[in-house]
Amino acid sequence: MKKADGFAAEKLYILPEYIEDDLHEHTLLKEGYMSDIGYFPEANHHFRKRERGCPSHIMIYCSAGEGWIQLNHSNMIHIKPNTFFFLPAHTAHTYFADERNPWSIYWFHIKGGSISTLALELNLCLKPIEISYKEGSLFIQMFNQCYDFISHKPYSIEHHLHLTQTIRYLLSTLAMHTYQSHDTERKTSYIEEAILFMENHLHTSVSLEDIAKKVQLSKQHLNHIFKEATGFPPIDYFLRLKIQRACQLLDLTKLSIKEVSYDIGFRDPYYFSRMFKKIIGQSPSAYRMTLKG
Repeated sequence: MKKADGFAAEKLYILPEYIEDDLHEHTLLKEGYMSDIGYFPEANHHFRKRERGCPSHIMIYCSAGEGWIQLNHSNMIHIKPNTFFFLPAHTAHTYFADERNPWSIYWFHIKGGSISTLALELNLCLKPIEISYKEGSLFIQMFNQCYDFISHKPYSIEHHLHLTQTIRYLLSTLAMHTYQSHDTERKTSYIEEAILFMENHLHTSVSLEDIAKKVQLSKQHLNHIFKEATGFPPIDYFLRLKIQRACQLLDLTKLSIKEVSYDIGFRDPYYFSRMFKKIIGQSPSAYRMTLKG
């Protein structure tokens, strides 16, 4: 069973054609205005298929449940809660609610070239994006505001100007979230690469310059993001990895303290013992004598 609309507790408003004609001629609105708005809760059997796309750009936020979307006859994409997607006008698409756990969606239809240009510039057209609960709450707040505005005073140019700016603000906010998420992913990859390099060189001495060169960052930037993520500068973290390895050797082998020191790249056992006590709180020999488990 496929269903276009008609869901319990839904919200739906479609701008009358005569008003849309006026907006299309308005100097400030013809490049971007809202034509349709809706909310479909638990939209069982909801289904849309447009071989030639829609004349409007479509913004959809899935707040709960699940669904599926296909763009330009590519692979189906699974949509989960807290997911936003932007469909440019005239883009072939199919989307529908999951049969077992139908989605609840908030959506806008927007007309005008400037909106699609903005979405493209902000990289919101590439794929659906997962957003945080905070951004999802903002989307719903903005939706309710827009719905009240357009359904109560659809003829008001001032209201439509406000609606257009609200849509732009919403898109830019979601884009900032996406940018920050990608920025966090990049930082994480640098840190993980640096730690892997350290773990593979516990038996030697490496400098901050060595690590920075490996991950292709400046020493200053690496030092900043590493300390921000771990609480320690890279070299301090490297030293703690060495001491952690020393603890394992003291617990699991019969190597002498001198041999353990050499194994983790310390050529001076006395210096190793001082560093071990500073980090662990007791000497290597005392640590070895402590009962574990």
